[in-house]
Amino acid sequence: MIYRSIRGLDRAISKDLSALFLGDALKLVKALPDQSVDLIITSPPYCIGMPYETSRSIDDFLQMHWELLPECVRVLKSGGSLCWQVGYHATRFGVEPLDFHIHSIVRGLPDMYLRNRIVWAFGHGTHATRRFSGRHETIMWYVKGREYQFDLDPVRVPQKYPGKKHYKGPKKGEYSGNPLGKNPGDVWEIPNVKSKHVEKTAHPCQFPVGLVRRLVRCLTVPGALVLDPFAGSGSSGVAALLDGRRFIGADIEESYLTIAAQRLTLAQKGEARHRPLDQPIHTPVPSDPIGIPEHFQLNFELA
Repeated sequence: MIYRSIRGLDRAISKDLSALFLGDALKLVKALPDQSVDLIITSPPYCIGMPYETSRSIDDFLQMHWELLPECVRVLKSGGSLCWQVGYHATRFGVEPLDFHIHSIVRGLPDMYLRNRIVWAFGHGTHATRRFSGRHETIMWYVKGREYQFDLDPVRVPQKYPGKKHYKGPKKGEYSGNPLGKNPGDVWEIPNVKSKHVEKTAHPCQFPVGLVRRLVRCLTVPGALVLDPFAGSGSSGVAALLDGRRFIGADIEESYLTIAAQRLTLAQKGEARHRPLDQPIHTPVPSDPIGIPEHFQLNFELA
């Protein structure tokens, strides 16, 4: 499942449900045929000093993307989607929103259209002391061409008021909501992978599988090919395989790909450990073992 050479990888993609390439993302993408991928979804290195990074320079981040993104667009099918998940390049002096830089590149590529700038909100992370703690990142969802794959029904969520009815007009008295649920909108509250999360591996910055599954389900059909140029521990592949898609990914760290290969094997059997997307986010109550201490003031009054 892990390939150390581009040779033979094309045959593996056609025969197998998944393939992992140990090597540079650009090398893999350049080797793929034109218009061969249905969905590209990834979270690239932010160049902020993580263990798997070799640079802390925003210029290196930009150079990598000027080379990689045009190749990604080349291999993307007409009607396919490009989902690039990024946060901030942070230094002691300030932060740069990386989605601004991504858009400055993709907007100049032929036939690419931004459909949504999705905010991924989460409750845990590093606690800042000289600014507000960062608790969101963004997914830039682009499509190739004006006609594209999008099926809302598999990713609908429950309405807040499912019993709401039309109060006037020809449908007065009828239920106003869709029985299948509502559009999830462009702000997604999904727990990130920290500490005791069921999906946690040795990788320090994992995608939650549920985040990817929502995109896989609405932007592709069964059998589609999903590409993650920075596959890491394989969360994108797990999401793809659990929903009957094929997957190809790359990473330069063999230890992460070994983890990814194990997870993909389990996903093909339907046995991969993952947090269901529809699982409620826990709200603490005083009776919980780690509930609300008596001395915590939770009811603040705004001045």
